[in-house]
Amino acid sequence: MMAKIIAVANQKGGVGKTTTAVNLSASLAAAEKKTLLVDIDPQANACSGLGIDKTEAISTVYNVLLGEASAADVIRYTELDCLHVMPSTTDLIGAEIELIESPDRDKRLKQELDKISDQYEYIIIDCPPSLSLLTVNALCAANSVLVPLQCEFYAMEGLGQLMQTIRLVQQELNPGLEIGGILLTMFDGRNNLCHQVSDEIKTHFGDKVFNTVVPRNVRLSEAPSYGLPALMYDIGSRGAQAYMGLAKELLSGGGNG
Repeated sequence: MMAKIIAVANQKGGVGKTTTAVNLSASLAAAEKKTLLVDIDPQANACSGLGIDKTEAISTVYNVLLGEASAADVIRYTELDCLHVMPSTTDLIGAEIELIESPDRDKRLKQELDKISDQYEYIIIDCPPSLSLLTVNALCAANSVLVPLQCEFYAMEGLGQLMQTIRLVQQELNPGLEIGGILLTMFDGRNNLCHQVSDEIKTHFGDKVFNTVVPRNVRLSEAPSYGLPALMYDIGSRGAQAYMGLAKELLSGGGNG
């Protein structure tokens, strides 16, 4: 059995992308699904969100992309038995330039994940907030894309651009790539605009929108500073419960995950 590979992508920053990658991975692991979180964002926030000391990582996804290390060499364990992490580093910023001459530069991540895919049930990739070569590597490696979308006025603006990139990747590089689903994040039920954006997204994308909605939640924002996913920081919080709900939805075939 090969893992289901899900890229968590949105080139807009601050939409809850890393929060989603970390907490979805932790929730799948808590459901005893062997899960690998691949941090391909140079900011490496997914690592710190799971308490992994970035300065300690000798080899990272950077070395994997450049062919200096295999995926198996760089994987790190976490406090959750079923969750492993492939860490990132700020060096990744340079990887794009270093790979530019390489003929298979779009497929480096895919080639490496293919070698370990049978060891996991889910591989979640946290993409950088840009439509860069790193994001294209993630989209080439993935079966589906999960798009976190903040319920705010500009939410729809960047989405067209992301969909265009996904279409290009489908045409040129990965015809099997699907839109796994759109996840509404940072939802504030007291805010009329949130409801309007939510309705608009559902009108546009129909059943591609997950039923789970992630609320604005203080505990969810606090958890990374303790190096813990929300379910280990405060399992009763609305944020932790939302991501456990998202994992359930994925496991039961919700979205196209």
